[in-house]
Amino acid sequence: MAAAWAVASALTLAVSATLPVPTRFGVAAAVVCAVIGAVRAARAWRRSLDATRIRLADRGFIAIQEMIGLTRRCAARGMIWMGTGFQWTDIESSRMHALISRGVAAQMGKDLLGRHGAYWLHGLARETDVEADLGLLEGHTLIVGSTGVGKTRLFDLLIAQAVIRGEPVIIIDPKGDHGLAENARKVCEAIGQPDRFVYFHPAHPEKSACIDPLRNWNRKTELASRIAALIPSETGADPFKAFGWKVLNDIVNGLISTGQRPNLVQLRRYIEGGPDDLLLKALRLHFKTKVPDWETRVSSFVKQYKGNQLLAYISFYKEVVIHDAQSVDLDGLISTYEHNREHFQKMVSSLIPILSMLTSDPLTELLSPDFEAGHDKLVTDMARIIRADKVLYVGLDSLADATSGSAIGSILLADLTAVAGDRYNYGIDSIKPINVFVDEAAEVINTPTIQLLNKGRGAGFRMCIATQTFADFASRLGDEHKARQVLANTNNKIALRVLDSETQKYIADGIPKIKARLLTVRYSHNVDARINDDYTASYMEQASEEEVDLIPPAILSELPPLHYFARLSGGRTIKGRIPIFRP
Repeated sequence: MAAAWAVASALTLAVSATLPVPTRFGVAAAVVCAVIGAVRAARAWRRSLDATRIRLADRGFIAIQEMIGLTRRCAARGMIWMGTGFQWTDIESSRMHALISRGVAAQMGKDLLGRHGAYWLHGLARETDVEADLGLLEGHTLIVGSTGVGKTRLFDLLIAQAVIRGEPVIIIDPKGDHGLAENARKVCEAIGQPDRFVYFHPAHPEKSACIDPLRNWNRKTELASRIAALIPSETGADPFKAFGWKVLNDIVNGLISTGQRPNLVQLRRYIEGGPDDLLLKALRLHFKTKVPDWETRVSSFVKQYKGNQLLAYISFYKEVVIHDAQSVDLDGLISTYEHNREHFQKMVSSLIPILSMLTSDPLTELLSPDFEAGHDKLVTDMARIIRADKVLYVGLDSLADATSGSAIGSILLADLTAVAGDRYNYGIDSIKPINVFVDEAAEVINTPTIQLLNKGRGAGFRMCIATQTFADFASRLGDEHKARQVLANTNNKIALRVLDSETQKYIADGIPKIKARLLTVRYSHNVDARINDDYTASYMEQASEEEVDLIPPAILSELPPLHYFARLSGGRTIKGRIPIFRP
């Protein structure tokens, strides 16, 4: 139309110059045509921009230096960068519903439907940089999306920014994605801090750091709770789990009382083989420190039991020592030792496989480091990682061994929960935010992780967990109510392409509905042959409003790769897309 009006303007000038018509009339007509053409050209330009945005099918990339500059500018204002896009309001939603009602193919052409998803959604508004308040991350973030739609690439962007801000970062990746680890390492190198990166992967023990998940604790009972949390349980309070906790706690108390630092290898040794040696050491040490002239006094008991020192010491403790120097730790260890062995083995039948998985090669050294002085192996723990602002990547190798990978991730998250409790109690005034990223979270989530989501904010933890569907949590935890606890403790929801209908519905139901205007057109005509061919016709337009979803659940299944909808804490909804981070 703009071109037609421009041609009309030119023809008007040509006619006025060649034919005997008033020049002023021809110029005035040409100017009118030119003005109308300019208006049409402006509208055409805007439509052209819309069409360009709609066809944003090409994947974008961002280099590391650009990422560093962008992060520092955002961090100076207390913001985080989330790619490009726009705020999704009732205006964009109404446009979307109007297009859907009229037919996307009819309005934009069938060629648009041949792409990898509904790219036209991104053309409903002008695209700008999407920034969000850093403080929103304290409410924890949930990322959902099917395989291969961009969850890991979104992790790349969020992790890179946390590293550049100088904050501690812990990445737990069941798949062991090489790109995720390599990108985090390259960011550390790019900002001149290569020593910040710490790598752990069971498939690569030669270049992995050793992490002791039982090093950090305030109360001795924490260690037993940390391992007992891994025992499969439908209710969380069944007798097998309770008995396993008691046995673990008794052995931990025995180890600590004898001056030994508990680790997974020692726990397995005394649970599988019995606590005989440990109990003997603990009794001897207790007698030495609490009972005067104990060697002379116990000799009669040794003779009574014909040289069996352990039985003699237990009898001496019960009959003599307990009255003046009772030890609760010894009482528990003795009860574990005296428990019927056959029944004992049945009750710990679910605990022993877990300890076996966590202490089999190469995890013997990786999770229970006990090296001689002068070794060159990096030995660390979650508290040290956080204090030194390290970037820890934990690959669980779940593709090769899903059961062991799940156990490793679960116990490390339990250790992290203990660190959170310690920081909450003793270090709340001087802590940095701690960023924890858990990919494929359903593989490793457990009760301590729910506690970390629920109470970690007070200790400065920012959790970001990714999964494919919400049903994964229920399947892992064995309880739909616990799965809903996970969802309820994440204030920010980011949805990439989602194919599961239940997950789609959950995302859409959490967003208020809007009123969309609908236009109904009716046309009818009628010929009555009985009354002289009487003809009647009618035409009617009716505008009405209908309550619709701001984001229809089904539209989530049509999002292109790397495109997302985000519902942030505070009610802000964003339609965005992310570039691929390429260091």
